[in-house]
Amino acid sequence: MLSNYNKKKLDELLTACHENLHTKVDDSLITKAFKFSMEAHKNDKRASGEPYFTHPYEVAMIVAKEIPLDDVSIAAALLHDVVEDTNFTMKDVIAEFGEEVAEIVDGATKMDGIFENYEQNQVESYKKLLLSMTSDIRVMLVKFADRLHNLRTLEYLSNPKQIRMAQETLEIYAPLAHRFGLSQVKIELEDLSFKYLERKTYDEIAKKLKEKKREREKFIRKFIEPIRQRLIQEGYKFEIYGRAKHIYSIYKKIEQRNKGVEEIYDLFAIRIILETNNKNDCFAAYGICSELFIPVPERFKDYISLPKQNGYQSIHTTLVSNEGKMVEVQIRTREMHEVAEKGIAAHWKYKENINTKDEKLENWIKWIRETLDSVAKDESAPEQMLESFKLNLYQDEIYCFTPKGDLKVMPAGATALDFAFEIHTQIGTHCIGAKIDGKIVNLDTKLRSGSQVEIITSKNQLPKRDWEKFVVTHKAKSDIRKFFNAEKRKGADEGKEIWLKKIKKKKVHINDDTLLKLIHRLKLKDLQNFYYIVSRNEEKADEVIEAFEERLKPTTEHKPELTNGYSEEAVYQRFVEKARSGANGISLKNGQSDRDLKGLHYEFAKCCNPIPGDEVLGFITKGEGIKIHRKSCKNIVNLFLHDPDRIIEINWNEDGENDFTGGIKIIGEDRPGMLNEITNTILKNFNINIQDVVINNRGSMFEGTFILNIKNLKQLNKIIDKINNQEGVFSVTRYE
Repeated sequence: MLSNYNKKKLDELLTACHENLHTKVDDSLITKAFKFSMEAHKNDKRASGEPYFTHPYEVAMIVAKEIPLDDVSIAAALLHDVVEDTNFTMKDVIAEFGEEVAEIVDGATKMDGIFENYEQNQVESYKKLLLSMTSDIRVMLVKFADRLHNLRTLEYLSNPKQIRMAQETLEIYAPLAHRFGLSQVKIELEDLSFKYLERKTYDEIAKKLKEKKREREKFIRKFIEPIRQRLIQEGYKFEIYGRAKHIYSIYKKIEQRNKGVEEIYDLFAIRIILETNNKNDCFAAYGICSELFIPVPERFKDYISLPKQNGYQSIHTTLVSNEGKMVEVQIRTREMHEVAEKGIAAHWKYKENINTKDEKLENWIKWIRETLDSVAKDESAPEQMLESFKLNLYQDEIYCFTPKGDLKVMPAGATALDFAFEIHTQIGTHCIGAKIDGKIVNLDTKLRSGSQVEIITSKNQLPKRDWEKFVVTHKAKSDIRKFFNAEKRKGADEGKEIWLKKIKKKKVHINDDTLLKLIHRLKLKDLQNFYYIVSRNEEKADEVIEAFEERLKPTTEHKPELTNGYSEEAVYQRFVEKARSGANGISLKNGQSDRDLKGLHYEFAKCCNPIPGDEVLGFITKGEGIKIHRKSCKNIVNLFLHDPDRIIEINWNEDGENDFTGGIKIIGEDRPGMLNEITNTILKNFNINIQDVVINNRGSMFEGTFILNIKNLKQLNKIIDKINNQEGVFSVTRYE
């Protein structure tokens, strides 16, 4: 049962939905989600001390009022933290609200924190996420609302968390909001983030704007009046007002121009919104403005004839007032204004029928998907991929044409080579130059809006290493990296073939682990780098083989003796006996109980020599009792295939408090202090007893056998991994 306060809150949300959503509202769906979320979060508090439910509620209100789409988005907004922060699962959400709502909730849940993790093992998740957010655009819209409310209440978090969230917002969420056409959301995200990242600068700009506010408003009223009168005379229905530049945009201009706030000339700005469906009225309104005030020609931009890719349309111009001050003017229709402010939500609104396709909307979503898809297919290192993605999100746009008249929208600063890769990867790969408006130019020549660009190619041309330094588009950078990565892989494959032929010819066996140890001494990172170098210089392979052979040379001609006088066979026999004595016999698995086998004759198979800790099976022989094998033994596999009825499952009767014996064999560099380093590693990290150590010297290498008291095979494997990473150790294997 809802309290009066919560009933009021629900009514406010439903009212906001009916006033702003552009589709039929299912009150029951929203009410159900409201109650479900409130119940799920009933015991949770926010950092501010408020009930946690205030957050999903406010997120839903932002979606309803500022990014309005449909009732499914509202339900998902109410539920977006349920799976992450409560005991409810995605199955519960599906059961209660269906697949459509659940998919949005799932997408929003997966997005949390993904952008802050640049680690390689997270890159695939990051790429999949970028693509998943385009499978249903509403995932991203809910996340924008979620992030916006979190920033509005950021004051309650610790300073490190404030900084992290603000940085992530400024680098990722704000530029994405820009790409989604959500102007107001982007502006607020930027200003709130900037406030926490550069508080002193933020306060200084805010103070100066406040000091000049009355003067600025008085000037704008005076500037607007003649334009208002002329538009009325011409019979237009319109809205005209002064608009304040937001603080972060002013800061960026101060940084770019190295000037103070007072010197930024376009702090004065007005907007004219025409109540018309005829875009030509916008040009007529521009004509009126330019009759009344002197326009600055180089600052005229026509985004109506050539809209931005996020759907933005408007005329931009700068006029000089009678006092000599410059005023930025935007002229647009009401529909253009809503698209500029609310992006896809406005596209949704202006579809004639919600079930029919809208070309603008479809093209816009296609463009978003292509933008994110280019990142998902990028083979770069995670840091490069993310930086390139962030850079391209925020770029201004220019418009260029192919010789056939096809329009290409490029980021500002794009070069002729960027244009070539934009046309096709192969065109970019073989590009040797370009013609811009008929004039032959170099690949690094920057494009200007309105230019016609013709690409010149040659089948003999291939990408150069320095290309990546001057291209700016994500696609060009990604394609160039892909080319060189493919070349490196091809070279590595060729180098590996050369290497394998050489070691076969030399009749030496060098496994990958040993090879890695050897090439680390050559300051190489991995096998692929080594193989690639071999493909370019075969002598490197010979050097590594010689180094390996040198280590294998014995100091004398006869077979070296073990330093403690034991033969290899004797050492192994002692090891096996000690290992098996640590276990209290074996027992037979039989349902819930075990039948002791002590009274029966059994032997340990010599083919695999099982010891306590190994998984074992028994084979009932004819006349020789039971033979105990390791489960991994090849012979037991064959016996199982031919006589499965004679196979029995066996357990070791181990006392849980007793250790058992295990052994490791180490091959490494024979140098002073090496044995001491290995024993210290074992004793300090694992606190176990070393029973025996047997060392066999081989010139500049040694082979050592260590018999240890261990708790289980897991501990033995940890010891092997630890020693394997020690400098001067070439290989560590279990002694068996």
